[in-house]
Amino acid sequence: MAVVGFDFGTTNSLISIVQGDRVISFNDEQGSPIPSVVCYEGSKTIVGREARERLSKAGLGVQGNVVRSPKTLLGRESVFVGGVERSPVDIVRDVVQFVRKFASQSRTIRDLSADRAVVTIPVNMEGRRRALLRDAFRMAGIGIVQFVHEPLAALYGYLRSSEDMAATLRLFDRQLVLVFDWGGGTLDLTLCRLVDGMLVQVGNDGTEDVGGDLFDEALRNEIERRARVARKLPDDIEVHADARSRLMHECEKAKIDLSGRSNVTIFVPTFFHGVDDPALDVTLSREDLEGIVFNLVKHGIARIESLLEREGYSTASVALCLATGGMVNMPIVKARLHELFGPQRVHVSERSASLISEGAAWVAHDDARLHLAKNVELSLARNSYMPLLCAGLEMPTEGEVRSDGFSIYCVDPTDGHGKFQLVSPHRAGPMVMADDKRRVLSNMVVNVDSKAAPFRERLQLDVEINDNLVLFAKAWSPIQKGQAQVEVHDLEFALSLPSGERGWKQATRMQDATDGGPAHGVGELVMRSNLAASENNALVPGEVLYRFDPTYFQQFRPPQIQVDERLYYEPCSYCRRVSNDPLCKCASSPATRTTQAIQPRAQQ
Repeated sequence: MAVVGFDFGTTNSLISIVQGDRVISFNDEQGSPIPSVVCYEGSKTIVGREARERLSKAGLGVQGNVVRSPKTLLGRESVFVGGVERSPVDIVRDVVQFVRKFASQSRTIRDLSADRAVVTIPVNMEGRRRALLRDAFRMAGIGIVQFVHEPLAALYGYLRSSEDMAATLRLFDRQLVLVFDWGGGTLDLTLCRLVDGMLVQVGNDGTEDVGGDLFDEALRNEIERRARVARKLPDDIEVHADARSRLMHECEKAKIDLSGRSNVTIFVPTFFHGVDDPALDVTLSREDLEGIVFNLVKHGIARIESLLEREGYSTASVALCLATGGMVNMPIVKARLHELFGPQRVHVSERSASLISEGAAWVAHDDARLHLAKNVELSLARNSYMPLLCAGLEMPTEGEVRSDGFSIYCVDPTDGHGKFQLVSPHRAGPMVMADDKRRVLSNMVVNVDSKAAPFRERLQLDVEINDNLVLFAKAWSPIQKGQAQVEVHDLEFALSLPSGERGWKQATRMQDATDGGPAHGVGELVMRSNLAASENNALVPGEVLYRFDPTYFQQFRPPQIQVDERLYYEPCSYCRRVSNDPLCKCASSPATRTTQAIQPRAQQ
């Protein structure tokens, strides 16, 4: 049974499927993806282009009955549509159901059930919203085989659809590729590298703060302001109840039209209420549009530079910028991308409206499974790391879970807290170094027995990744019964390409890294982890170890850091001042400090 690719977008939705060596996309009668718009008229549910057209007409009695961009509502308990309380999951289900029915009834492919799909999601979609989206698809009769990030699907589709895929893979082998996906709801960025037959995410970034819908809102507000100024209408002149929705629709059309024209006229009849001529009629130039949305474009482009800086790269390191989504067709956006990367390295896909859906279809056709791109590690004492989930781990599909449990020693319980810090290296793959830079995924703190000796209290840590690609971690203390839980959804993944290479996707758990430490930036706050995977007195802070075992400093040659820690927290044995008191001159030299540290307290 064929698995389809499904791009459920904020603005438009589309199903695609691979037949033979080509992709078939089920566009609507106008040859475009189906608008993600729902209109409720009594017991009748209207979805798609017909519902969208309701936004441009007046006097139809549909005021307040139209839902635009329903994906943005996921996570809310309920919304009111035309005075009726509705569940966002039900609204999304109506869109998904319509798109599925449209594809199933197409004459292009007979008997297409479309009951299983690879579904694309924004990179910043949190776990609860992913679960609700899965519920909506299930209610519409579609099982989600696996989720795939939208920009990763777009890149996979670009590579699989190239005329000579093998040559394209050789061209970009081990090169950095940036996918810049700017749609109606979100701006998604994925920085990828082709490694060992795998398409590996190096870093992701996503935001809803500059989506295309916000461009439409900014344009709508400015057009209304200009219309009032031109006609000298005061602010207290009201507009018809559905007028701003109709103006929003016209602004979206104008934004698209100005990609190929220099001027457009925005006309909305019966806009103003209580005036002789109620129509809104404004001429807008491309320069006007670019001035209105300049700050939004600036903030969106800045996300590219921020992602590259975070991952330690420059724009010169990027071999290809693949631009997708409706917003990249705006001349001002193309111009800014060309400024950053040069025209030769920027590819604005001609199939930007369907490329994400096509990529999901290729993923389904190739049965390409997602794998974890980077280790998930636990930060241990003395800047060491214990891998919890290794890069190369195959991600669970529908109904599956990957899980593991760990028993951890508490090195320093004196403050009454066990500190768990989940981190991920910036380097993809299982072969990472102890001093590689790490990104903090989340922190947990659990209560422990503050009077316990080092290594006497054991803590438990369970981790799992579910079919929504969300990592859950739970830590608890068996003695104090304290516990903490976190959810992490911003993970990086890798997709196997049909090249026959296995890469490192079957990698096993790597060994603990115990030497060295991570690279930290200036001004960063660093948590002193108090956990360990094994008993080792060298991991215990010097001042803590001295309280429980003073002879340790007499019988052994402790690391200098333990000596310094012990002396830092002990008052000077001569003047009784604290160690960082500038008036204390008694132990100012390293040699004196070391000599004093190994002497018994009685001799001091």
